[in-house]
Amino acid sequence: MIMRRRVTPVRAGAAAAALVLGGAGVLLGAAAGTAQAAEVSYATHCVPPAGVADPIDGTTKVEITAPATAKVGDTVDITWKFVQAASKNPDIIDLPANTVQPSGTVKAAGAQTADVAMQGPRENPAIPKGGDMVLSDMTGSLKLTSPGSVTLTPDAYTVNAYGTDTVCTPSGTVPQAATIEVTGTGSTDSASPSDSTSASASASPSDSASASASASASASASASDGTGQTDFTGKEVKIPYACKTPLGPKSATSPVQINAKKDGGSFDLTVQFNGSVMDSPADIPADKVKPSMEVVLGGADTGTVHVEGPTNSEAIKTGDPIKIPDLTGTYKPGASGESTLSPGVLTVEALGTTTTCTPTKTEVSLTLDTTEQASGASGSTTTSGGSSSSSSGGLAETGDSSNGALKALGLVAGTAILLGGAVFTFMPRKRTR
Repeated sequence: MIMRRRVTPVRAGAAAAALVLGGAGVLLGAAAGTAQAAEVSYATHCVPPAGVADPIDGTTKVEITAPATAKVGDTVDITWKFVQAASKNPDIIDLPANTVQPSGTVKAAGAQTADVAMQGPRENPAIPKGGDMVLSDMTGSLKLTSPGSVTLTPDAYTVNAYGTDTVCTPSGTVPQAATIEVTGTGSTDSASPSDSTSASASASPSDSASASASASASASASASDGTGQTDFTGKEVKIPYACKTPLGPKSATSPVQINAKKDGGSFDLTVQFNGSVMDSPADIPADKVKPSMEVVLGGADTGTVHVEGPTNSEAIKTGDPIKIPDLTGTYKPGASGESTLSPGVLTVEALGTTTTCTPTKTEVSLTLDTTEQASGASGSTTTSGGSSSSSSGGLAETGDSSNGALKALGLVAGTAILLGGAVFTFMPRKRTR
């Protein structure tokens, strides 16, 4: 998603009329008072995807809606309406309907301090080149924990389209947009900013439990190897990736698990991406996406093992869930002893372009007791059946290096690949009107 500086001012009424409403309104508890709405303007600095456009400085106009009064213990909903975004769509590509999604943060202060996570649906009208950015309403909720005045102030927001983010942060003082008068006594047990970001907060205990359980499974597998066991389950590890995509750098963290099945002196490997499934932001043709990975060996053994997955067998429609399939390959040990297996470079090929994701930090998922085999993997790369996908560490050639990224926007059909909670996407060609 790339945006450029707004050239002409937009009247608040016209911008508001163009907004696509995403569940506008406020859901209030029984004790909450009448909703209030207040509009504020603030200077904003927006950073488009690296290498595509220069940063943008503009003005954001926001209307925040929240209840005027409520009680301690109430959970109140907050709505953020974009009266005016800080920029326009540049004269490069048309943005089809329902391809743009905003997210952001509202700062709560006063009697209670919290960062309220806000997000809007991926709903927008078609936005032509040079047209006004039209962003859906964002909503979020806050559990009130202390009596007194709680102020609400809009903060940073992100505009996502086709897997690229434009991050917009305040570059000056932001006025308070609303105040909730909270009545009651004392504070609740759940007084914490995490009330408004329960998704990430609640993930920690389960992630810890999952890691603990899978770590035990991995330890058990290592100890049992050589005693007749043939199936070995690795632990799930969260790998941070730095990716080179046709639209510039991208980063994400993905849960990855490596499992093995012993076959003679070798092991059949299966690499699983255990992240949650996200919806596809565009139509994806069948048989157009090919993922692969180089599993890194350590401990007694060295080198890498190539694993790959099948292409997508069916077309995926916009809004349908997508995920990376299991990646498989064969590990033929090149050394005897305890050998470790860790997720390595992930490569996603689609229609002549390559996205390469390199771990910024890796972790052992599986440890195996191995026996050296003739022509084993030690110091080399092992491939499994068929041709191995090569990874150059960069993007496929798309033409003149000065505008290769922009040419890729028109050459690559809508293709999205899920890594855990993040989607890496190639820009689809412009739809025929």
